[in-house]
Amino acid sequence: MSKHKNNSNQGGFKVNLIQQIISIFDKNPAQTFNYKQISQAFGFKDVSNKRLVSIVLDELTHQGKLIETKRGTYKLHSSKALLEGTVDMTNRGAAYVVIPDAETDIYIAPKNTGNALHGDKVKVNVFYSKRDKKPEGEIIEVVERAKSEFVGILEKSKTFAFVVTSDQRMPVDIFITSDKLKGANNGDKVVAKITDWPKDKKNPYGIIIDVLGKPGERDTEMHAILAEYGLPYKFPEKVEQDAAKLNIEIDVAEIKKRRDFRAITTFTIDPVDAKDFDDALSIKKLANGNWEIGVHIADVSHYVRPNTQLDKEALQRATSVYLVDRVVPMLPEVLSNNACSLRPQETKLCFSAVFELTENAEIKNEWFGRTVIFSDRRFTYEEAQERIETGEGDFAEEILQMDKLAKLLRKERFKKGAIAFDRIEVKFNLDKDGNPIGIYFKESKDSNKLIEEFMLLANKRVAEFVGKTPKNVKPKTFVYRIHDEPNQEKLLVFSNFVKKFGYNLSLNEDQLAKSLNNLLEEVKGKSEENLIEQLAIRTMSKAAYSTNNIGHYGLAFQYYSHFTSPIRRYPDIIAHRLLQHYLDNGSSFNQTEIEDQCKHSSKMELVAAEAERASIKYKQVEFLQDKIGEEYDGVISGVSDWGIYVEIMSGMCEGMVKLRDMDDDFYTFDPENYQAIGRKYKKTYRMGDAVRIRIKRADLARKQLDFVLTEIEEDFWGGIKE
Repeated sequence: MSKHKNNSNQGGFKVNLIQQIISIFDKNPAQTFNYKQISQAFGFKDVSNKRLVSIVLDELTHQGKLIETKRGTYKLHSSKALLEGTVDMTNRGAAYVVIPDAETDIYIAPKNTGNALHGDKVKVNVFYSKRDKKPEGEIIEVVERAKSEFVGILEKSKTFAFVVTSDQRMPVDIFITSDKLKGANNGDKVVAKITDWPKDKKNPYGIIIDVLGKPGERDTEMHAILAEYGLPYKFPEKVEQDAAKLNIEIDVAEIKKRRDFRAITTFTIDPVDAKDFDDALSIKKLANGNWEIGVHIADVSHYVRPNTQLDKEALQRATSVYLVDRVVPMLPEVLSNNACSLRPQETKLCFSAVFELTENAEIKNEWFGRTVIFSDRRFTYEEAQERIETGEGDFAEEILQMDKLAKLLRKERFKKGAIAFDRIEVKFNLDKDGNPIGIYFKESKDSNKLIEEFMLLANKRVAEFVGKTPKNVKPKTFVYRIHDEPNQEKLLVFSNFVKKFGYNLSLNEDQLAKSLNNLLEEVKGKSEENLIEQLAIRTMSKAAYSTNNIGHYGLAFQYYSHFTSPIRRYPDIIAHRLLQHYLDNGSSFNQTEIEDQCKHSSKMELVAAEAERASIKYKQVEFLQDKIGEEYDGVISGVSDWGIYVEIMSGMCEGMVKLRDMDDDFYTFDPENYQAIGRKYKKTYRMGDAVRIRIKRADLARKQLDFVLTEIEEDFWGGIKE
C-alpha cells in the first residue's frame, strides 16, 4: 500500500511560515518581536495573514519555544537553544533525535519531523510536554542527509510515478516525473535518488538511477540489499579499466628486492568455498632446534598504489561484503582472485611477519618485510583438521607442529585475560541455482584456531613493532584495531539475565574475563548457548579502527592491528604501507589523514555487517517459505511492544509472534523485565523461554517471518524455574 495520497500539503503555507518565524528568532536570540514586526518582515498587509502570524506566535509560546516577555511581545526561550543530533525514525512516523552525550533522546511527534529522514543529522528545537514534562522537539533544519538513494517498488500512472520504499522507517514515497523513469516499468524494483524536496510538498522529488529487476528474483533481491545499504554491486568502468592495465607479471628484478621463501614449505588453509587466499604459512626447522614460522600476506599495496583510481575505490568500499550466495569484493577480480591470491603452485609477492619460536612457543626473533613465496598446497579447513586428528596425509607433520605451537600461544593468550568468543555461524547448503536446501552451523575446530592464532600473532607483533616505544618517545602514526572495556551497566543487566538460567557472572574487574570464559564454557552444548553468547557479544563494546591506541580488551592485547587481510580490508593496506614506510626509516605519517580513513573503514565495516545479516535473513525466509504450517522448537530471543521474537534452534531463523495473535489473553510489553505479560492470567513470556512455534507467514519482500505460538515447554531448560 502506498504511503501517498497526493503530492501537495494543505498545511504547507503554515508549516513554512512556522519555520521562517522560528528562523527569525533563532538568528536574533536576544531580540523581542511582536506580531506586527513579524508581519512586516514578511510583507503581510492583509488581516488574515497577520492573524495567522499571531496564532503561530501563541502556538510557539505554548510549546515552550518562545516566551512572552510582556503582552504581545515575544522572545526566543533562552534555555531552548537548538540542539544537533541524529534522527532515529520509527516505523510509525515518529522519531527520536539522538543527541551526543545527552541523558535521553528527544522525542519528535510525526507532525514535527519536517522533511527529516532516518539517520539525518538535524537541528531540533526542544520543548517540554505539558502533559508529562518529558522533553519533546521539532526538527527545524536538516544539516546533513544520511542518504539520498532508496530502494523501492515503482507504482506508475500515466503521467507520473511513485517509488514505494522498502524501508519501513521511510515515512513518504518518492515522486518521479515520467521523464525520469530510466525505462522502469510498473512493479519493478528500482533505486531512486532524491533530487529535491520543495517546502510546500509532502513528497520528495526524485529520479530513477537503476532498475534492479522484478521483485522476488534472486539477483534483484541481493542487489537490492546492497543498494539499501549504499553498497556497490559493480565496479565503475574506469576502475575496471585501470585494473586491466596492471602489470601482474613478477620479474626477476622485483624478486631480487625481496626475501625469498620459495624453497621453504608453505601452504594455505581456507574454507572449502574460498575464492581468494590472502594468507599462507611457512614452516622450517632451524639448526638450533627452534621453528621458523612465516605468516605471509598478499602484497596488495605493491599493486594498489596511493591515490590511483583503484586505491580510491578500495578506500571508498573499505571492505569486501560477504552475502550468502556471493562476494562483493573490495578489489577487482584481477587482483582479488588472481594477482593477490596466494594460489598453490604459483610464485606470489607477499608482505610477511616471520618468527623464530621455541618448542614452547616463545618468540626469540622476528622479522617484517616484503617476500616472495611459492605455496606447495592449498588445504581446506576440513583437510587440515583430518591431519590434526589422524596424523596422516601430506604435510601432516608440519601441520601437527603448527597446531602444537598454536595451542601454546592460545593458552598463553587466555592466561593473560583474552575472552573465548567462538561465535556460531549460520551457513546454507545451496543448489546450483542458489536456492537454500539446508542450514548448518559452522564449527570452529583446531584447524581454524591454528590459522587464527598465527594471524593474531602477526597482527599483535606488527602493532607492537610500530607502537611500542620508550616512555619519552612519541609513537609513530599507525592504524590500530581497538576494543574498549565493557560498559558496567550493560554487564549488570547481562549478569542478572544469565542468573535466570542458573549461571553466575563476576563483575569484579580482575575476575571478569575469567568468569565470562567460564560462563561461555558452561553453556556449550546447551539449548541456551547461542542466545547467551549473542547477548554476551552485545554486552561488549564494538571493535573499531583508530590511530589512538587504547588496546584490545577482548584479546587482552595492549597493541593490536589488522595486517593479515588486505584483499578484503582497507585498514590492512594502510598497515602495510605504514609499516614499509617505517622500515625505510620514514618519519611519522599524518595522523589526521589516517584517522579519517580509520573512521570511514569502521563505518563501512558496520554497514557491510548489516547487509550480510540482511542476506542471511533473506535466505532464512526463502528456506522456510515452503514450510508454512510446520512446527519447530524455539527460544525467545527478544521482546518488544509488537511481539516476541523467537529463534528456531535448529536453524537460528528468527521470526516474530505478534502480541495481537496471542489471543488467550491481552499481552503487554514489560520493558524492565524483558517480558510480555498477560493482563488477566499474568502469564509471562521472557527472553530465554523455550517455546513451540508454527510458521504462519514467510514474507520474502520484507525479509520477515511470522510465527504462531503453540505451547510453552515448561521443563525445557531442565527444571530451571524463576
